[in-house]
Amino acid sequence: MRKASINRKTNETNIQVDLNLDGSGIYDVKTGIGFLDHMLEQLSRHSLIDLTVRCDGDLHIDGHHTTEDVGIALGTAVKEALGDLKGITRYAHAYIPMDETLTRAALDISGRPFLIFNISFDRDKIGDMDTELFEEWFRGFAFAAGATLHMENLYGKNNHHIIESSFKALARALRASIEIDPRKADSVPSTKGTLGGSL
Repeated sequence: MRKASINRKTNETNIQVDLNLDGSGIYDVKTGIGFLDHMLEQLSRHSLIDLTVRCDGDLHIDGHHTTEDVGIALGTAVKEALGDLKGITRYAHAYIPMDETLTRAALDISGRPFLIFNISFDRDKIGDMDTELFEEWFRGFAFAAGATLHMENLYGKNNHHIIESSFKALARALRASIEIDPRKADSVPSTKGTLGGSL
């Protein structure tokens, strides 16, 4: 099975991430930010990635370092677990409706990190989390994972629905993109024969 265990420790956060890409969506998440925990639980459940996260962060300052660094640690773990990228489907997308909201994630496990984040909010907080931090999480995740990720909320009004559908869309796209294509399980999905580096 494709697994990774990452410890990321700085002066601002101490994070442990353990994951199994070939799991069943079992999660145990404690970051100190309740809404972020809820979103990571959704990510695990809908990607079928088994995920354990522990974060001790400087929440006495604010949630920025915890949010960004958890994204980086999780992306790093995904990249390590994927190894040489042989056999993966690579490209995937997902449209996730949630009541009045529809959100799209398009993902390329390319080795070339990039983020488009066309999602906006009309509230400063959802639960105990600043809404401006969601983009930081997605950027940290995409760049550490070496993924090109385009996130867009097509429409919606409820801020909770908008961000929850975003994490679920990423989860479903991630699930599909990391699956092994049985027709090409022994090769990297690129005409160059390698992924990463320049275009």
